[in-house]
Amino acid sequence: MKFHPLIAILLATAACAPDPVLGDFAVSPLPKEITVEEGAPFVFSPRTAIQAPRELETTARLLSEALEEATGMKPALSEKGRIVLSIDPTLPEEGYRIQCRKNGIHIAGGSGKGVFYGTQTLYKALPVHPQGRPALPAATVQDTPAFSYRGFMVDVGRHYFDIGYLEELLDIMALHGINVFHWHLTEDQGWRIPVPAYPRLTEVGAYRSRSILEPGSTQFDTIPVQGHYTREEMEHLVRYAADRQITVIPEIDMPGHMLAALASYPELGCTGGPYAVAERYGVFADVLCPGKDATLDFAKAVLEEVMDIFPSQYIHLGGDECPKERWESCPDCQARIRELGLKDLPGKSKENRLQTWFMEQMQEVLRARGRHMMGWDEILEGTPAPDVTVLAWTSPKAALRSAREGHPTVTCPIQHLYFSNPRWNRLTGRESIDRVYSLEVVPAELSETERKNVIGAEGCIWTEWVADSTKMEWEMLPRIAALAELQWGAPKDLDAFLPRLEKMTQLYDRRGWNWKKDIAEAWH
Repeated sequence: MKFHPLIAILLATAACAPDPVLGDFAVSPLPKEITVEEGAPFVFSPRTAIQAPRELETTARLLSEALEEATGMKPALSEKGRIVLSIDPTLPEEGYRIQCRKNGIHIAGGSGKGVFYGTQTLYKALPVHPQGRPALPAATVQDTPAFSYRGFMVDVGRHYFDIGYLEELLDIMALHGINVFHWHLTEDQGWRIPVPAYPRLTEVGAYRSRSILEPGSTQFDTIPVQGHYTREEMEHLVRYAADRQITVIPEIDMPGHMLAALASYPELGCTGGPYAVAERYGVFADVLCPGKDATLDFAKAVLEEVMDIFPSQYIHLGGDECPKERWESCPDCQARIRELGLKDLPGKSKENRLQTWFMEQMQEVLRARGRHMMGWDEILEGTPAPDVTVLAWTSPKAALRSAREGHPTVTCPIQHLYFSNPRWNRLTGRESIDRVYSLEVVPAELSETERKNVIGAEGCIWTEWVADSTKMEWEMLPRIAALAELQWGAPKDLDAFLPRLEKMTQLYDRRGWNWKKDIAEAWH
């Protein structure tokens, strides 16, 4: 029997081809169901292609780029691909199912969100450094997140990070199944969003000449910090995030943390100034004056501009760390208090109630355009409306209180989920990971009804002491993987999690991301 020369070449090539190198679907966050089955694995080849309907083309393109990075082979988008993406409305909206067999891989999701998360699991399941042909075992994988709100916050007020770098941070979030980028855009130390009606916000408020050197120091550096985003840049980032199933929630912190705005427009404060963009960090007595109609007009104009740029259902209005001492002696604030008939109540001063009134005025601006207000848990010192979503940061007990009072609640206590806090970042190795991993997102003391008020968890990076990308990534990585395990509801087993975490750090290395190397003590 004679062989056609081409067949002989193919047989010889197959005989010399390296063996398949299997990946593993036990990724982070760990899917709820992984059923490894009998049968040959799916082996990637240069002929592997991706098939997807038009509404999933963006996800298919991102998957193709990710697979090229992982395997060196970039799948084409085809009408007859062996990797098939599809919508299955019987699945939960953010849920997905992966069916991997020798002849192909099918990723189905309850919506485009679920399909995207399935592609991220597929990418993470591949061997990191294959010495042969990358392959995945025959298996069925099913997953759906435990919480609808899976957030990560980055403060760009203290230090400015450009849009290109924020895209990279969104890539990190997408890899971990995070679906909310909470963008903290204004601070005492810098104002980063332009408002056409108030141009000095970025002409003056986006600049400071120096910064305090370290916590407790009296010395300053000589490095100017400046920068703001254009509207076009912010709209671009919103689209970039949406392609990765991430919603951008902007935060304009008010009525406190407003020194950059007051330096730009002194008439918005109780004393009229002079004010300066803050060069130190902390809580400052000078805040917006709610007794002046001009202040209300300013705040409303800012929010209208924010809503024009950001389509998010939620707008975060801060509401935290707002001292009342200026209001107590301000004629305009006291006149407003008398006009509104505000009185001291048990545990709530009339000035606290003035802040509640101010926030209610802003909430009406949001409601008029179908948006919802978010705020830090200090807003509970007043009497916020039941539909205000509370980010509980001051302690785990804040989430308990917020949920018991009926508010949609996001758990983000400083003790566990503030990744940049100098006090809590002194931990290393296993202890550093366990600080995040050990948090109970839903307080055990809540009743079954109250537990439903906890909608998720959020990690936070405040940038007082984070001035560059290396430090930013060092703060995020690899603890963001522990956060994702909480957000997706993976079983709590730190010893089982650490090997998955080690593989994640290998992915970080491949992508050129910096991670906190002393944490490797946890698995060495």
